[in-house]
Amino acid sequence: MAAKSEATSGLDRYNRIGKGMNVLFHLVFILLALVCVVPILVIVSISFSSEDSIRETGYHMFPTVFSVEAYGFIIQQGTVILRAFGVSVLVTVIGTVLGVLLTASMGYVLAQPNYKLKSFLTWVVFIPMVFNGGLVSSYFINANLLGLKDTIWALILPLAVSSFNVIICKTFFRSTIPDGIVESAEIDGASQLRIFFSIIMPISLPVLATIGLFLCFGYWNDWFQSMLYINNQDLYSLQALLNNLMSNVDALARNASSMGVSYATLVASMPKETARMAVAILIVVPVAFAYPFFQRYFIAGLTVGSIKG
Repeated sequence: MAAKSEATSGLDRYNRIGKGMNVLFHLVFILLALVCVVPILVIVSISFSSEDSIRETGYHMFPTVFSVEAYGFIIQQGTVILRAFGVSVLVTVIGTVLGVLLTASMGYVLAQPNYKLKSFLTWVVFIPMVFNGGLVSSYFINANLLGLKDTIWALILPLAVSSFNVIICKTFFRSTIPDGIVESAEIDGASQLRIFFSIIMPISLPVLATIGLFLCFGYWNDWFQSMLYINNQDLYSLQALLNNLMSNVDALARNASSMGVSYATLVASMPKETARMAVAILIVVPVAFAYPFFQRYFIAGLTVGSIKG
């Protein structure tokens, strides 16, 4: 026993991190944290700066001239922005729930060892990760064939399922959930739907939360689907609306010389850089508040399968 203990302690020396390497790791992680945090602080600083100070002195870590004119400009568009915010929330909630349900069900089916079409459908799921049908074909299918143009579903269905997420779910179910659980439920007479919703889903929260987080971020930050399929401004998402708003401000500013004197003065006084940063803060804040609720499951989903036993 003593010899074994000495051998173990001797091997432990190779698993320990020296003080110098530990300091290096801390410095690296501090640097990475600063790379993530500093840009956000700069964006916040710009959003609370005056437009004139930005033009004169550029960007700073702290506002040289404090101003809330950018947020005032956004508040002036209050009704339109609130409606777009509601569209974004609705699309994000419905899309995330639907996407998680479809992705998990596809991953569960492909993880079953006795499913006859497993190999064929796995290739059907995998091929879109390598080859893309292109924008023209997807637009024709969604807008013309399915008739999704100018509907809320045009913002939800195209992003609901991705091959990458399906493969993550399949790998999780195959490597984590024992076949004996499913076989025992089948012997007791449970249907596949009962097994999936009553047994598989409750013990798969880590991967479901991870997929849900990916989908939530994707839906919340998406503006491209609105640009493609939405002409009715009442269906604009928050990101699409604010992107369109900033583009219009830039267009007005570029053509200010051809406008009337009073209108040109109004356009020139509109916040541009500061409004962009205020918009960025408005978009980031809801996601920043939502992430802590997913964090515990997200970390568990990333580390699942790393420990056997």
